[in-house]
Amino acid sequence: MVMRLLFAGVLATLALGAGAAPTPPERAAAQALKMIGAPYRYGGASPKGFDCSGLVQYSYRQAGITLPHNTERQRRLGKAVRPSELRRGDLVFFDQRGKKNGHVAIYVGNGEIVHAPSSGKRVRRDRVDSPYWKKHFSEARRLSA
Repeated sequence: MVMRLLFAGVLATLALGAGAAPTPPERAAAQALKMIGAPYRYGGASPKGFDCSGLVQYSYRQAGITLPHNTERQRRLGKAVRPSELRRGDLVFFDQRGKKNGHVAIYVGNGEIVHAPSSGKRVRRDRVDSPYWKKHFSEARRLSA
């Protein structure tokens, strides 16, 4: 009887852990996925149009976290993580247009990022390990939940 109660308690604990509510970074990643197809707009931070840091700012705001609309300032808020340790909601930075950390994306899991690429394009999902993004990878950062 005692063993059965102990086993039931362990199962209940496991079930609670499995159904844990998503963290704000996980919610931000889910929000970014909803924005796929939105147009790119320089300085944009709404579904009418996004630039890269605007997409991050908007997605995190929907998850209850206020971030600046600036790639470098967003980078300074997180702690560095290895690419092999990426989690949903982590920010991934790339060197672009001659600028270190000139582009930011949100890691959404399964080796994929969501980002607002550039003028004339739309928010999209890409593989973080594709040749282009691998070549331009700068660093990954994790914001505390």
